[in-house]
Amino acid sequence: MTLRKISNLLFILLLGSGWLLHMDAKAQSTQEVSVEGTTAPEFTLPDLNGDLVSSEAYKGSYVVIHIATTWCPFCNAEAPHLEQLNQDYSDKNVKVLIIDVKEPKDLVQTKLQGRFNLTFPVLLDSDGAVAASFAPEDVLPDLARDEVMLASNILIDPEGKIQFFSLLDSKNFDAKLVDLKAKLDELLASE
Repeated sequence: MTLRKISNLLFILLLGSGWLLHMDAKAQSTQEVSVEGTTAPEFTLPDLNGDLVSSEAYKGSYVVIHIATTWCPFCNAEAPHLEQLNQDYSDKNVKVLIIDVKEPKDLVQTKLQGRFNLTFPVLLDSDGAVAASFAPEDVLPDLARDEVMLASNILIDPEGKIQFFSLLDSKNFDAKLVDLKAKLDELLASE
C-alpha cells in the first residue's frame, strides 16, 4: 500500500468512527424530562393523502403520538407495536398518530406506512417545526430541536394534557411500548 492509500484509509476510519460516536450520542438520552401535566402543543399537518389533520380534532380522546423518520431503527422497531396498540385500544377512545419529520411523502408511504401496514394516520412534518414544538427546553442542546424528538412517544389525555412522555433512551429502549401501555391502562382504569 502506498502512503496515500494508507492516509485515505485512516481518514475514512476516523470519519466513520466520529460519525458512529455522534449517532450514539444522539441515540442516548438519559436526562429526566418532566413535561407530564403540561398542555400539548397544537398543530395542523397534512396526512399522506394531503388532507390536513389538526390536533384539535382529537380533543376528547387519548392520543398516542410517535415522532419518527423512516431511517430511524428505533422508530421502525416500534411501528408494528404502534399498529397493535391502535388495534387493541381503538374501542377505548384511543387514537394513534405518527408524525414523520422532514421526509417526502412517497418515501414515508413506502418505507413506513406500506412496510408496516399502518392503519392509523401518518402525518408529514416537512420542516420539523411540530416535532420541535414538543421538545423540552435544555434537553440535548447539541441537537436540532426536531432531532431531539425522534423515536419519542407522547400520550395526550382527552383534555389536551401530556400524561406520558419518553425521549429515546437506547439503553432502556421499550420497543413494545410497555411503559406507555401501562400508563394508558392506568388512565383508562381511573375513568
